[in-house]
Amino acid sequence: MSRVIVLGSCGAWPEPDRACSGFVVEHEGFRVVLDLGYGTLPRLLSQLGNEAANGLDAVVVSHHHPDHSIDLHGLFRARSMGAGAGAPAISLYAPESVVQQVESLEEEDDAADVRAVFAWHQLPAEPYELGPFRLSSWALPHYVPNAGVRLEAPGLTIAYTGDSGPDPALIELARGADLFIAEASEATKSPGAKGANYLAADEAARVAESAGAQRLLLTHLWPGSDRAEPARVARAIFTGEVLVADEGMVVELG
Repeated sequence: MSRVIVLGSCGAWPEPDRACSGFVVEHEGFRVVLDLGYGTLPRLLSQLGNEAANGLDAVVVSHHHPDHSIDLHGLFRARSMGAGAGAPAISLYAPESVVQQVESLEEEDDAADVRAVFAWHQLPAEPYELGPFRLSSWALPHYVPNAGVRLEAPGLTIAYTGDSGPDPALIELARGADLFIAEASEATKSPGAKGANYLAADEAARVAESAGAQRLLLTHLWPGSDRAEPARVARAIFTGEVLVADEGMVVELG
């Protein structure tokens, strides 16, 4: 069984009863989380059924903005304080600034423990073998270093933008994906917006259509916004299925 579970769907900060960016990918008994923004850790621990994140195999964090990364610090504490001595390190794939952010939140004497709890691997980088997946990554335009990621296994491809402005690499990222998880901070760009560092729903839909993706999952939605509007805009462009991320949503894959 393969599936994606939405931990959080908001950009910038979480609106009531929601969380920021976070997704669990489960395939062949392997479990990896994509991003851990505000409010995602309790939802992740609930999915795992324990307070120490036992059963989590790997973490991928696209960039260090806190709406994508801040609950990684909570995960560090769950592992370092709750998992007990001798607990295996969890593989972490992220730009180094993500690791440095977690280290900065600890006392100096404890900061070194971060790289013992997490076995860190640089993103973007050449492809990695990650459990049943091949993990590929692309540097995508944002205000800070951001890695778009693609998880491929036989018969399954999941692509995720993190936060990104328009870029030709997005089409390669999403090429033929069974599920393309894409930022949609707005339905369309606001008048006068520079637009270099984030995607609107119409742009995400054009990428999905050009890439031949099967399904498009819109996420990173602005708190308090009308969530029906990005979906309406995307469905007018993308001929595949358009989904809107919602906390607790389960997307079955294969």
